[in-house]
Amino acid sequence: MAATRTANAVWENDLLRGHGSVQGTSGGLPSVHVSWSARTEGPGGKTSPEELLAAAHAACYSMALSAGLGRTQHPPQKLEVSAAATFDKVGDGWKVTKMELTVVGHVPGISAEEFRAAAEAAGAGCPISGALKGNVPITVTARLA
Repeated sequence: MAATRTANAVWENDLLRGHGSVQGTSGGLPSVHVSWSARTEGPGGKTSPEELLAAAHAACYSMALSAGLGRTQHPPQKLEVSAAATFDKVGDGWKVTKMELTVVGHVPGISAEEFRAAAEAAGAGCPISGALKGNVPITVTARLA
């Protein structure tokens, strides 16, 4: 069964002086403020599309890794996933140039090598990784706690 999730954005003024907000419609993502300076300088208490993309990727990847570990009879006690989306000027425009995933696993009974292999394979089961594949390089650094 297909699931559709929606979010709404409002923007006011031009790009450099403007500001806006984005909010999910499920109630799970409250209204958060966005601005161009939050994307290219310091966040100043605001978010950016890249931070939201990183959050989505971290959540999705942690679920995919959990599923993969469960299939190998090594369900995790906890996975701590950090995602860093880099936003940079490329030529005349801006682009997400890379996504770096870092995962620390609390997984009883698994070797470091098995965990790293599972972490590398998890991208195949993560729909956000799939959406980025071929467009944004993704690296994974994995270690056991």
